[in-house]
Amino acid sequence: MIITGGRVIEYVSSKIGRDIIPPCTAIGREKYGLIVAGVVFNIYTGPDIEVTVAAEQGGVTRGLVAACGRYVFSQLGCLRASITTEQSHVIDLATRLGAQTEGRKRNVFGLGRDAILLGILKEDWKF
Repeated sequence: MIITGGRVIEYVSSKIGRDIIPPCTAIGREKYGLIVAGVVFNIYTGPDIEVTVAAEQGGVTRGLVAACGRYVFSQLGCLRASITTEQSHVIDLATRLGAQTEGRKRNVFGLGRDAILLGILKEDWKF
């Protein structure tokens, strides 16, 4: 089931080990009453929005991906989405959806926990 709101923000925050500072919105997936994937959108600039993703292995579904794409590219009208994650399965999924690795931020998620920065342009979105 696709869900939104504060529980998703709390899930992502707990998974990445840092606070997420509002304003932000979130879309997630719940299975058997537990959140298994979450996407938080913040730092909206018009052409870009920052996306922070956390998920259990297999937690991301086509429905969640579609909802995120509609929100970023159709509803907000962004030209790109900037993704920050340390999870290899999230990096693999983002790459399959058209993202390119744009860099690394050291110690973003804590000591020795680097963030991989990816960007998906609207024209490269493969969903």
